[in-house]
Formats: sequence, C-alpha cells, structure tokens
Amino acid sequence: MAVEEEKRFPTPLGAAACERDAEKLEFIEETTRDADRVQERVLGEILGRNAETEYLRRYGLGGATDRAAFKRKLPVVSYEDLQPEIQRIANGDRSPILCAHPISEFLTSSGTSAGERKLMPTIEEELDRRQLLYSLLMPVMNLYVSGLDKGKGLYFLFIKSETTTPGGLPARPVLTSYYKSDHFRRRPFDPYNVYTSPTAAILCPDPFQSMYAQMLCGLLLSADVLRIGAVFASGLLRALRFLRLHWPQLCHDLSTGTLNPTVVTDPSVREAVGELLTKPEPELAQRIAAECSGDNWEGIVRRVWPNTKYLDVIVTGAMAQYIPTLEYLSGGLPMACTMYASSECYFGLNLRPMCDPADVSYTIMPNMAYFEFLPHISDASSFSHDHPRQLIDLADVEVGKDYELVITTYAGLYRYRVGDVLHVTGFHNAAPQFRFVRRKNVLLSVDADKTDEAELQRAVGRAAGLLRPLGADVAEYTSRTETKEIPGHYIIYWELLLKESGKWPEKEVFDNCCLEMEEALNSVYRQCRVADGSVGPLEIRVVRSGTFEELMDYAISRGASINQYKVPRCVTFGPIIELLDSRVVSAHFSPACPTWTPHRTN
Repeated sequence: MAVEEEKRFPTPLGAAACERDAEKLEFIEETTRDADRVQERVLGEILGRNAETEYLRRYGLGGATDRAAFKRKLPVVSYEDLQPEIQRIANGDRSPILCAHPISEFLTSSGTSAGERKLMPTIEEELDRRQLLYSLLMPVMNLYVSGLDKGKGLYFLFIKSETTTPGGLPARPVLTSYYKSDHFRRRPFDPYNVYTSPTAAILCPDPFQSMYAQMLCGLLLSADVLRIGAVFASGLLRALRFLRLHWPQLCHDLSTGTLNPTVVTDPSVREAVGELLTKPEPELAQRIAAECSGDNWEGIVRRVWPNTKYLDVIVTGAMAQYIPTLEYLSGGLPMACTMYASSECYFGLNLRPMCDPADVSYTIMPNMAYFEFLPHISDASSFSHDHPRQLIDLADVEVGKDYELVITTYAGLYRYRVGDVLHVTGFHNAAPQFRFVRRKNVLLSVDADKTDEAELQRAVGRAAGLLRPLGADVAEYTSRTETKEIPGHYIIYWELLLKESGKWPEKEVFDNCCLEMEEALNSVYRQCRVADGSVGPLEIRVVRSGTFEELMDYAISRGASINQYKVPRCVTFGPIIELLDSRVVSAHFSPACPTWTPHRTN
C-alpha cells in the first residue's frame, strides 16, 4: 500500500506541516523581523490605554506614549514597591490604579514576598496573548518532528488550589487560570495537538484522582502516544513514580475494563474515562504489568509507550538537575523545552525545540509585552531607582552578556523586575535569543518552590532555637537539593557547637528541627509539601566538628582567597558534596508535613 506523502509548505523557518502552520510561522517571522518597531508600538499601546491610571499620573507621564518620557519618569520597581497598590485592588478597589481595563483575577507567582505568594494582576485579554503563544508551539515542533498528527500527546496537567481575595477576585496559578478558561476547555480540534487526558481529568481538583485518571488513559492509549510531557521535569518524574507505585491497580482496571469506584469517585472524571475504557484490555494490561513489575526501570518510557518520539518538559534552570534521571527512565529520548513564561508575562518560545537541553535558547516575542534589560552585575541589588536609563531595550542587548529581565505589561506592571537572569546567545531576525541562567537570589528549588538565602537563614535560626536549651547551637550550615529520589527534597548540613555543659540532642530533637525549618519556609514550599506532594520531607545531616574548616581548606586549595572566603549556603559541586557526605554522623527527616492552608491571600 502506498504511503501518502505529507504535504509541506515552505516558510522562512522551514517547510511547514500544513497551511495553518505556515501562517503561524510567518507570524513569527514578521513579528521578529522588526522587533524594535513592534516594541515601540506595544509600549505606545500600553501607555496610551493606561494614561489615566493613578500610577502613571503619579509619575507625571501626562498621557505621553514615547519611550523617552517613559524611561525618564517611571522608576524600575520590584514587587514590594507595587504591593500597596496590588493590595488595594485585592481588597476591592476597582478604580484604575495600575490598569485602565478591569483586573479580572490575580495570578499567584511561585516567587514569594514576606513568605507568601506574590499576586500578579491580570486582565481578560491576557488570555488571548497566552493562547497566541501556545498556538505557535506545535507549528515550530512540526518542523523537527513529523507525523505528530497521527497520534496523541500524553501530558500530565493539573489544576492547583485557588483562593478569593477580600475584594472577590480569584487568585490562582497561571496554568490553573488557563486550564479553567474557555480558551482551553473549548479549544478547537487540532490533529497535531490531541491529548490522551480528558479535560475532566485535568480539571479534577483531587490530585490523586486526576493523576490516576490521566495515567490510566495514557496506558489505555499507549500505542497512540507520540510525545509525553508535563510542565516541569519534576512533574513528569512524579507521574512515573506514580506508575511505579500504582501499576497493579491500573493494570487491574485495564484488564477488567472498569474504573475502580473506590479510587476515582469524581462523577465527571468517571464519565470521561468511561467513554475511553469501554471494554477489557487483558493483553495490554499483561504487557504493561510485565514491564512495570521488575526492578529495572531503565527506559521504562520507551517500553510502556513504544512510539514516543520525545519528552516535552522544561529542563532549564533548576529543572536541569533532573536530566540524568529523565534520560535513564526514558531510554535517552530527546527533551523539548518549548516555551518561556511566568505568572507576570508569557515571554517567548524555543525555535529549536529538539536541541540539547544545555543549548536551549528562547526567542523573545516582542508583541507580548515591553521588554527592557538590566545588565547583570554581581550585586544587582545595588541598582538604584535613580538610574533607570541604565536599562537596555530588547533590540540593543549584546550577545554573550547577562541581563536581568524587566517588563512592562498591558495588565499594569511598569518597569517591573521579574528576577530572571538571562544570557544572550544570538538573534532570530531582530529578536534576541536568551538562555535562562537562573532565578535571581534563589538558592534551593525542587519543583515550583523557590527558597532564597534569607529564607534559609531564618529557617535555620528558628530551628536552632530548639537546640539552645540543651546548650547546643548551629555553628555552620550549607544546603543542597536531592533529586535522585522522587519527590526531591532539601538537605541541610549542620555542624554543631556544644557549650561546655552542653548536651548532644536526641534524635527526636533533630527530627523536630527539620519540621521547624519547614514551618519557617514560604507558603509555596509548604504547598508543595502538603497539597502537591512534589517536595519530600526536609533532611538535616549533622556533620562532625571541623567539617566546614575542611570545606574552606578545599576551596583555598582550588584558588579561593582566605580573606574573602565565605561558607557557601548552597553546594552543587560533586567533590564538595562527597566531602560533606563523608563527614555525616547522623541524618534526620521531618516527621510530619508543615502547616499550610489554601485560604490565605496576601
């Protein structure tokens, strides 16, 4: 039988898979070709429509829409600078404070302020911009992987808990907002973007039922799966761990053609899964059981889903620590990082999604917001509001240099420091391409959690308070993340100082110190521990006396200055980790989950 030849459409980026793809790729070309002109238009639109807002009037912009006045009059700000205005909106003030358009909801950022999630104001039309960026992803991917319209994508997508502000506006993560929107729920059929997971399973608020239903459907349709993904690498690894723990029950449901009523109770999910699971599949169940029952899980993704062409996950930034585990479990499948986005704004996409994870660069789409860049220096906090003209426009960044991202959005963030440090790798047309370097000031991250040095120091200090009645204290500490096991967790190394009459703490005291540290960490961390299960119990490893002197000696032997040496509060270098682990005298884990409630807002 003759194989039908796939019709391709030439575009500047390559041969598009279909006519609609060609239109999307041409849009990318047009938008990036004259990035500076697009940026000037975007800034003019933002300033023009918001001219009468309280914020812009306060700084005397007076309806001006030109760049010169914008840069001269508006300060560069952080979240803390805007928090009073944001709180007024959250409390119910509907006057045009930051934005002329009504604030429709708040997007809760994974970053924190004073230990709680940041609230990012957004407007209804931002969903259109996000949807536009999503619509560009598959046309680009189809340039590199053919035949994706002949199968499905197994994506583990979840909603998270949301709250209501005192003024009655929803406050929820950006992806929860998107999945609950009509843009997602009523999206038109696209043969290149079909999910195995029913929408009802994605929208199920119970994470266990949602995961079970999505995994069951993914196994049922395993022969059709051409790509597997989650938002972050950590999320995909959690799904594979779920399979390892629950494959017997999943295989039982497949073999009987029934969904266990004690496992999934949500009526809408049961109905949606029932439309797929219409008959017993004993042979499929037997095949999956044969693969999952052994101890060797190397290449399990290829073995369970044999037609998978790539993984679609973010493995840049803090997620890079999961690459070796994903390579092992997937049997070396390529990993595609497709887009760069945050709660504040969606930024751009990867035009070479099948590149090596170490080479991922994102092309900033100049129509999404107005972008400026602060040259990154060792102490970026020294940047002064008095010198906003140090910022550089999108089209003027230089290849090889690092910058901190600053955005001005349609929803009312003006010259806002996102906190991401980016490295310029090149240009696509006139639009720069960036490698994500790191989140500024973030010390530890396993999943959506982000813990900075100040938070860690406060947590150590709080836990050390449990030692002092015994005549003990924390002399030095450092930290790292452990991601060999899923979920990953924080490891804190302690060297103790005992007073002359001091008493070495019992195991129970150290265990309670772990929990006390977790109680002191931010709400995002605690949600990951309590509600999401995406971060495991915190571990304290007590090292013998003198270990941190050895650490200093090692650093000096590698060229560090003895006068300028500071104990690193986070370690990633293999030999240093080996040194610390070889000096451990006892290890302790948090005996319970910290407190967390979804009903608190900023």
